[in-house]
Amino acid sequence: MTRSTIPARLALPPGRGWHVRIALLLMLCLAVATVWVTNRWLSERFTETTRNRAEVRLALYSGNIISELQRASVVPLLLSRDPTLIGALDSDDFSMSSQRLISYVDEIGAASLRLLDNTGRVVAATDRARIGTNLRNTPVFVEAQRSNETVFITSRRDTGAFSFNYARAIRADGRQLGVIVVGVDLAKFEQSWAGISDAILVTDSEGQIILATEPRWRGRTVQDALAVTSPPSAIARALQATTDWGTLPPDAYLRGEAVMRNEARIPFRGWRMTSFTSYMSIRDRVNAVLALEIMGFAILLALSFYLLSRRAQSRSVVFQRETAELRELNARLQREIAERERAEKNLEVAEQTLAQSSKLAALGEMSAAVSHELNQPLAAMKTYLAGARLLVQRRRPDEAMASFQRIDDLIERMGAITRQLKSYARKGADAVEPMDLRASVSEALSIMEPQLKRRRVTITRSVPREKVLVMGDRLRLEQVIINLLRNALDATRAVSDPQIDILLSAGETATLTVRDNGHGIEEIERLFEPFYTTKPAGDGVGLGLAISSGIVAELGGRLTARNGRERGAVFEVQLPILGRGIEAAE
Repeated sequence: MTRSTIPARLALPPGRGWHVRIALLLMLCLAVATVWVTNRWLSERFTETTRNRAEVRLALYSGNIISELQRASVVPLLLSRDPTLIGALDSDDFSMSSQRLISYVDEIGAASLRLLDNTGRVVAATDRARIGTNLRNTPVFVEAQRSNETVFITSRRDTGAFSFNYARAIRADGRQLGVIVVGVDLAKFEQSWAGISDAILVTDSEGQIILATEPRWRGRTVQDALAVTSPPSAIARALQATTDWGTLPPDAYLRGEAVMRNEARIPFRGWRMTSFTSYMSIRDRVNAVLALEIMGFAILLALSFYLLSRRAQSRSVVFQRETAELRELNARLQREIAERERAEKNLEVAEQTLAQSSKLAALGEMSAAVSHELNQPLAAMKTYLAGARLLVQRRRPDEAMASFQRIDDLIERMGAITRQLKSYARKGADAVEPMDLRASVSEALSIMEPQLKRRRVTITRSVPREKVLVMGDRLRLEQVIINLLRNALDATRAVSDPQIDILLSAGETATLTVRDNGHGIEEIERLFEPFYTTKPAGDGVGLGLAISSGIVAELGGRLTARNGRERGAVFEVQLPILGRGIEAAE
């Protein structure tokens, strides 16, 4: 079609054709420059953000490993002093030793426990299938016998995985009786790491991979692991990088694909942790923004073509064809953006679910303590309920209602304990708050009232009229006071006129004193040691005072004990007064 065929009203004015071409050229140059600058800037920004997140995850994972190792490192020392295990090794009677170790597993949180005699034979274990196995020539037995301290041994199993164990020799009266071996389960971290978009590995001081989300990497060096070609797996999906990435130099190549590499030092025997993160999420986020920019410029260009088509009907066919192509391109871009947005939302949901599952898994460690806390209110409720039933039968409703009110208070306390669990699952350590220590004393006495009345113990309580404010955890402080009252009640069992004095004072510190007129403390220097108890077998394992001392220490205070001047024992709990010791309590 020539210019002569275009109607005069639609023809472009003379000299306007080159203006339109220059405007379109400038618009195209602006679009290219904008996309290039945006791609460069967003790539650097998202890469830095992804690297920071990977470093934060490495710090979190290394902290989890150190926490698990430190928690398990004290177990051999405690078990090597267990009189029951020492007696079993000395008498060669191991009929109850395996059951004893099994009872410790849930309380301690170890993966496995094994007891070896002096010949290296497994005489007791939480896994009964291992009883009778001879470990005389294994490093875990040999190193433990040579050392006077707890030793850490890393060994590779037949399956290719590594096992991690703490071992310590058991000695008594200068004789070596055997070895206690505590297994540490670090493989559970591999399973949690495999659920994210990173490949994680841990190397020892010699550069050997001992933990990895890819099983075929174990036992190799990092350089050899990067060259391993494995079939498609979770690791392959996590490390698949886009082929068009070229704006930033990659840190490493995994099976020919560019990945981001981050390393962190684990403060334990020269261990190091390395993660490999795919650039795919970065490219997707950048492409989403670029797609929006391209779509905006495309719409603007389409609008310009539409306006030009109004003035030049002869070019309408060409413009319509280009508009159709642009619309198809926009539709494809929108579909791609929608798909990538859905993928990002699914990834965020998966990360939130993983974080919540990790916190909920930690609740298992609190189950034993919560069971102990709930047993005391349940016992008191049973006593009050029996008394209320008797009062109703005797037609004394007012006194029965008082018993029902105390049952309601105990139910509220049990609800507070369960709410503490829910609070832990959501936030963490928010239980520490300003509180009146007098209220904890009253609540503990209310819970212990049935036992005190049944024993007919004289209680003398002296508390100030003003509030005694401290920073603490109400439930845990009540647990400490109940433990002290229970010990005082047991100490006065053989006394004809049992008496317990409770004194609360506020000075430089808040001091709570619990004094009894019992038989006193014989070995006061061993009082707070784990497993030390003067009660008959079956009445306790000797952990109450050790746990109470730990709770008071965590709140910035201390728990002390001494014998009274005439007779009996005196326990003192000292806590910082609110306003003077807030930093210590926190």
